[in-house]
Amino acid sequence: METAIKTISAFAVPLVVAFILVHGYIKGVKVYEVFVEGAAEGIKTSLRILPYLIAILMAIGVFRSSGAMDILLALLKVPARLLGIPAEVTPLVLIRPLSGSGALGVLSEILNTYGPDSFAGRVAATMMGSTETIFYTITVYFGAVGIKDTRHVLPAALVADLAGVIASVVICSIIFGPS
Repeated sequence: METAIKTISAFAVPLVVAFILVHGYIKGVKVYEVFVEGAAEGIKTSLRILPYLIAILMAIGVFRSSGAMDILLALLKVPARLLGIPAEVTPLVLIRPLSGSGALGVLSEILNTYGPDSFAGRVAATMMGSTETIFYTITVYFGAVGIKDTRHVLPAALVADLAGVIASVVICSIIFGPS
């Protein structure tokens, strides 16, 4: 099973890129020109969403610096254990929806401490690919199109994030064995 996963992983991205290029060529799309137009639009979007990004990054900094994250980690200890989430991974569960770079730092710490082949390392790595930086994504996408009322997006995204966390634990338990 691990060999199949490694083989698929090695070829997935190059095959997707090749598929897009070939499909564009077959459809008569000028792929390079469309790419350049998209990049120019991306720069405009980046400038438009900059104030939203500054606001979310400041809020994340306040959340972490105030100690609220540590309090929330302590409160989540028992529910995380009930869901089978390794205690070592709980900080990642909390920081991932807030900050991609913060989550990468937590993942790096988990991998350095427990190793990439440990159950915690595998769950953490799978979780990084199965969850999203919700607040950043909402800020970027809604800010890019000028939507200020996110309504049900945040609760739905948090439920999806929890599903990704639980799926990471379950799938790693099935493929690699429980902790």
